[in-house]
Amino acid sequence: MKPVRVGLVGCGKVGTIHAAALGATPEAEFVGAYDALPERAGAFAARYGVRAFPDLMTLLREVEAVVVGTPHPLHAEPTVRAAEAGVHVLVEKPLAASLTDCDVMLAAARKSGVALGVVSQRRFYEPVRRMRAAVESGKLGTPVLGVFQMYSWRDPAYYLSDPWRGKWDTEGGGVLVNQSPHHLDILLWLMGPVAEVSGYWANLNHPTVEVEDTAVAAVRFRSGGLGSILASLSQNPGVHSKIHIHGSNGASIGVETDRGPTFIAGVSTIAEPPLNDLWTVPGEEALLTRFQEEDRDRFASLDATTHYHTLQILDFLRAIREGRPPLVTGEEGRAVVELYSAIYRSGSEGRPVRIG
Repeated sequence: MKPVRVGLVGCGKVGTIHAAALGATPEAEFVGAYDALPERAGAFAARYGVRAFPDLMTLLREVEAVVVGTPHPLHAEPTVRAAEAGVHVLVEKPLAASLTDCDVMLAAARKSGVALGVVSQRRFYEPVRRMRAAVESGKLGTPVLGVFQMYSWRDPAYYLSDPWRGKWDTEGGGVLVNQSPHHLDILLWLMGPVAEVSGYWANLNHPTVEVEDTAVAAVRFRSGGLGSILASLSQNPGVHSKIHIHGSNGASIGVETDRGPTFIAGVSTIAEPPLNDLWTVPGEEALLTRFQEEDRDRFASLDATTHYHTLQILDFLRAIREGRPPLVTGEEGRAVVELYSAIYRSGSEGRPVRIG
């Protein structure tokens, strides 16, 4: 089967990961890239041996799919224009900075019949897939408590590294919008849709930026389960990011997706393997050590910084060819935006916010 012709929109830091992942995907023919800054697109294209396109529409006429890696508030326009041109779209997380943009993007994709997916490569981590399989097979009974904790760090240099970082109008938010969507997505994937949120958010130790560096929330899921969210960039040099799921039969499972600060796309690498750090499924308690050994061995044999992006791009391209939804759909991306938007609203209005 012929490879899918793919273009990249946005040649910033995260674009370097997608370019490497596209180059490692046999099912993809990486055609070229477009950026609002032509000189950056030219340098980027030369680095990866592809064509630099002078404008978005020229790129869209040459490809079947695009990966959008622009800053969060700028996801909607290229996505809508791609959909109107009949081009499938895989968007970097989050789907958009606002629900309004999400709805415009989803409507355009539905009208044109193109696939719309959202990058959430941590879903492809083996420890996370193991947890999903345990939930689906009923090993926890019913998931009744979901906990997401992120104790991470971003220094002042991080916010100075791009002019859009740390500002409401150009980033769309702080830790909830930028660092947390992967984990919020996994929490929803394992616990199901949210019914109500009560939250707080604040900037605790980054006085030079506008957006929040810390957020907490209590969650009630539609299933009747409960949850908690603590996402922070205020722990120097960073501790860990974890998701734990507890079941109605008393069993618990968990993953440490990141140790230390979450990696910065195009700047740092994933230095330590994601691991299951909790596994008390009846009869499987002794498997935790084996899981960890397997995942450490696998991690040593691959470049985790790009490998899981490659897996997600591969899933997306196969979804196009097979006429099925990708693993992470636009609707699921919207659910993440709806969740963090509810946390912002709850904190601003001082009351619980219902969802759905």
